[in-house]
Amino acid sequence: MNGLTRVMHITYDMRIGGTEMVIKNLIEGFNNPTVEMSIFCIESPLGPWGEMLKESGIQITTHPRQPGFDKGLIKAIRAHIRHHNIAIIHCHQYTPWVYGVIAAAGLKTNVIFTEHGRFYPDSGTWKRKLVNPILQRLTDSMTAISAATKQALVTHENLSNNKISVIYNGIQALTPAEESTLTSLREQLAISPDCIVLGTIARFDPIKNHLMMLNAFRDCLNAGLKAVLVIVGDGEMRPAIEQRIEELNIASSVKLTGYQPQPAEYLSLMDIFLLSSFSEGTSMTLLEAMSIGKPCVVTDAGGNKEVIAHNQNGLVVENDNQAAFAQAIQRIATDPKLYNEFADESKKRFTRCFSVKSMCDAFNSIYQRLV
Repeated sequence: MNGLTRVMHITYDMRIGGTEMVIKNLIEGFNNPTVEMSIFCIESPLGPWGEMLKESGIQITTHPRQPGFDKGLIKAIRAHIRHHNIAIIHCHQYTPWVYGVIAAAGLKTNVIFTEHGRFYPDSGTWKRKLVNPILQRLTDSMTAISAATKQALVTHENLSNNKISVIYNGIQALTPAEESTLTSLREQLAISPDCIVLGTIARFDPIKNHLMMLNAFRDCLNAGLKAVLVIVGDGEMRPAIEQRIEELNIASSVKLTGYQPQPAEYLSLMDIFLLSSFSEGTSMTLLEAMSIGKPCVVTDAGGNKEVIAHNQNGLVVENDNQAAFAQAIQRIATDPKLYNEFADESKKRFTRCFSVKSMCDAFNSIYQRLV
């Protein structure tokens, strides 16, 4: 097709996760017939979202990298770029960027690097700080999913601030569950109709700081709040989480649902969404909560304070501050007027800043500028 711009996303894989959702939403939500997208994965297995996209006709190539620095992977990416006449490679996260930018060196292919988040505690290595400015010169556009993530690239990766732009993640707005579904779910979880439902959806990982959330929830109960805490997820911290629930004697008020592949109904059930992480990029679940009008209480970690405008659609509290987290929950839960104001603003803020359309429009502008 004459005038067709071929964009290839380079990523680890297409399993279920935040980065993978961004790529999936970019492909499914892009509204420019002159742009054709494909995916190149450097790890396997491909994952369910990858299989789904393949079935819909998206070209996906998998070339698992070998241990150490895999020169063969560079050759494979370079050959693929040439064979398929790729105009732009869009590299997601650091390692795919390193392989992608080296593979494209000397070709006419443009390179975009998107950083999706940082580990906690954040740091850099002297080797990366030495090589990154060189890789940046070979890169045509760099984006980060939040201002906090951008600053981390500058601080820890020795990358130039003025060459990185911020493009927030965009997702499809959820459809709230039907009232009959919520009633059934309340009965299933043994939640009485007069209980406020607090909740979170996150993997059981130390970085999510579930233990502080549980401590704060105990404080809320001690203060007389009639509430339950629904925790959706699973992972390595499950034994520690279960132990903390027993220590706090709150087993009757905490509902552990386990991993749920389609957790939207549980999110609809929650009156207030909680996020207690030590570190975040742009939480997809937080965006989903906003899309259906949930007031949120979050820690001041990573991009959280860019998603939740403090005192507008939720409350942002100091990181790992149990007392402040508990007080924020109680403030929203006990003030119906404030609750409704936050709920209304959550939907409006989501539409303005975090829709798939806003993200796709921003990346389309970059693609068009490069070609």
